[in-house]
Amino acid sequence: MTLIAVGNVAVEFGATEIFRDISFTIAAGERWGVIGRNGTGKTTLFSLITGERRPTRGQVSRQPNIRVSLLEQHREFAGATTLWEVAAGPFAELMRLETSLAEQAVALGEDSGEAAMERYSRDLERFEREGGYTYAPRVDAVLHGLGFDPDAARTRQIKELSGGERGRLGLARQLVSPADVLLLDEPTNHLDLETAAWLEQYLKSSQQTFVIISHDRAFLAAVTDHILHFEGGTAFPYTGGYEAFVLQREERRLSQHRAFDKQQKVIAAEKDYIARNLAGQNSSQAKGRRKRLERMPRLSGVIGEDGTMALRFEAAERGGDQVVVTEKLRVSVPDRVLLDDFSNRVIRGDRLGLIGPNGAGKSTLLKTIVGDREAQAGVARVGGGITVAYYRQDLSQVPLDKTLYEIIQDLRPTWERRLVQGHLGRFGFSGDEAQRRPETLSGGERARVALAMIVLSRANLLVLDEPTNHLDVESIEALEDAIDGYEGTIMLVSHDRALLRSVVDRVWVLDHAKIADYDGSFTEWEEVSRERAHAASVRASEEESLRRVKEKQRTSRKDASSGDKDYKNELRKLTRDIEALEVDIAKHEQTVSRLSAQLEDPSLYTKPGGVEESVEIGKQLESAKTKLDDVMARWTELVEKKERLG
Repeated sequence: MTLIAVGNVAVEFGATEIFRDISFTIAAGERWGVIGRNGTGKTTLFSLITGERRPTRGQVSRQPNIRVSLLEQHREFAGATTLWEVAAGPFAELMRLETSLAEQAVALGEDSGEAAMERYSRDLERFEREGGYTYAPRVDAVLHGLGFDPDAARTRQIKELSGGERGRLGLARQLVSPADVLLLDEPTNHLDLETAAWLEQYLKSSQQTFVIISHDRAFLAAVTDHILHFEGGTAFPYTGGYEAFVLQREERRLSQHRAFDKQQKVIAAEKDYIARNLAGQNSSQAKGRRKRLERMPRLSGVIGEDGTMALRFEAAERGGDQVVVTEKLRVSVPDRVLLDDFSNRVIRGDRLGLIGPNGAGKSTLLKTIVGDREAQAGVARVGGGITVAYYRQDLSQVPLDKTLYEIIQDLRPTWERRLVQGHLGRFGFSGDEAQRRPETLSGGERARVALAMIVLSRANLLVLDEPTNHLDVESIEALEDAIDGYEGTIMLVSHDRALLRSVVDRVWVLDHAKIADYDGSFTEWEEVSRERAHAASVRASEEESLRRVKEKQRTSRKDASSGDKDYKNELRKLTRDIEALEVDIAKHEQTVSRLSAQLEDPSLYTKPGGVEESVEIGKQLESAKTKLDDVMARWTELVEKKERLG
C-alpha cells in the first residue's frame, strides 16, 4: 500500500530553484535512504512530506490520517523536565490516562457507584487497548540501547545533558513513536560505533516504514532497501540498498555519458556541413539542417560529475620510521583519567583507527599527541622529520576573520591569483565565492576549506578527528579515495564504519582509561568483536541458567530423592528433549550465520542478478531466524519446567 506519493515536485525560493521534477512513492514497510550533497534539498523534502511546506509545482499525496514523525537535527523538548518524560513524549495521553486511573482507583474506595465503576472500567479498557501496559518497557529498552540508564532517566534533568546526549534523547523519542512513517535526519551523528550498531539492529528488526537522511554508508547499506539520490537539481530513486545504488548510479552515468558524447558528435558533424554548404549549391539543405539543429533538444553533461572535490594528499618528505611515541602516558581532564600508563609506537605507513565510546577521550588524546595540550604524566611526542596536518573535529583550524582567498594565499604567498582561485575551485568555491568568510559557510563548506588547507601542508602525518561529520556522501567518497592514495601515516578518529573498513590496517580501542592495540584491519577487529560479544553472551546465559537451577534446587519443595518413579521418568524425558533441541538450535544458528555471511559479502551485489539473489537470501534468513526463535522458545519452556521439578 502506498503511504506517500511525490509527483513531479519542484521547490523554489524566489528566483532560486532548490530542486525540480522529483517523483517517487513510499509503500508500507519500505526503508528509504536519502543522500546527496549538502544544500541540494534533502531536508526540504522532509518538510514537504510532513506538510509543513507546499511544493512550488507538483503534488505530495499522503494516505488519510497517516502519522508522520520527524526527527530533526536540532531538538527542543518544551514542557518536559526529565529524560524519561522526553522519551515517553509520544505517549503523553496514555500517561495522563494512567494518572487518572490511579486517582479513580483511590476515589472508588469512597464512591463505588455504578457511574464511577463504569468510567473506571471504560478507561481501563482503553488503557490496555492502546498499549498502556507495554509502552514503558518499550521506552526503557530504547533508552538503554541508546546509552541511557532507564531508572536514572526518570529523575535526571534535561538541563544536565550535553549536545550529543540531547541528540540521542531526541532519537529515543522518535524510535518509540507509534508513527506510520518515521523521518530520520542524520540519526547517527551523535552515536559512537556501539550505539550506531544497536540502532542498525533495531531498525532492521522493526516493521516500521522509515526515510533516513544520512551520510553513513555502512548504516545505509544495513537498513535501507531504496535510495533517493539528490544531484543535478533533481533526485533519482533507486531500488535496492546502498551497494545496489552505487552500481546502478555508475551504470546510469555511463549511459548518460555515451548518449551525450554521441549527440555532441552529431552536432559537430551538422555544424561542419552547414559551415561548408551555407553559401554554396546546397545552401537550402544547409539552412534546413540549421533549423533542425536549433530545435534539437540538448542533452546535458553527466549529472553528478561537477562539484566533486578534487582531493589528493601528498607527503613532501618520507620522515622517520617512528612517527608517534608514547611512554607511560597519562591523559586526564579535571574529573577523571582518560588514559593511564600507555606506552606504544606508531610506525611510518600505519593507517591507525582510534575508536571507543563517546567521551572516552579520543579527541583529547589526539590533542595531546600533536602538542595542543600537555600530558598529565609520561611522554607523547612526534618523531623526527615528521610534519603534522591536524583536522580538528570542531574545525577551529579554519580562521574566521579572513576570506577564503586570504586563507589560501597565506599558505601559498607566492601563488598568482589564478592558482589560488583554481585551488579553491577544486573544493567547490568558484568565482566570487572565494571572497566569502568562513563564518558565513555551512558545516560542510567549512569542512571542505579545512581539507583544502590540509592538502597544501604536504604533511607526512595526517591526524583526522571525525573528518566525515559534516561531509555529504560524494565528498566522503572523495576523501576515502584521497586517503587510499596517500603514502604517509594516518591517525583517524571516526564513527564512519565504511571509511574505517576501507582505510584502517591497525586499531587502537580506547575504553576505561586503557588502549587495546589490535594489529589488523578494522574489518578483522569487527569480526573478532562479534565473536567476543557472542561468547560473552553465551557465557552470561549459561551462568544465569546455572544460577537459576541452583536457586530452584535450594528452594524446591520436591524431594528429588523420594524415589518417585514418575518424577524420575519425566525428568529423564525432559533432559533428552532439551538435548535434542540444543542440537536443533546449533543447526539453525549455523544456517543463520551462513546466510548472514552471504548477505554481507560485497561480491554478491556486483554479479549479475545479485540484488535479486540477495532478496531471496534475505527471505531465507528471516525464515531461519523464525525457526530458531521457535526452537529457542520451546527449549526455554522445557528448561524452566525442568527447573521447577528441581
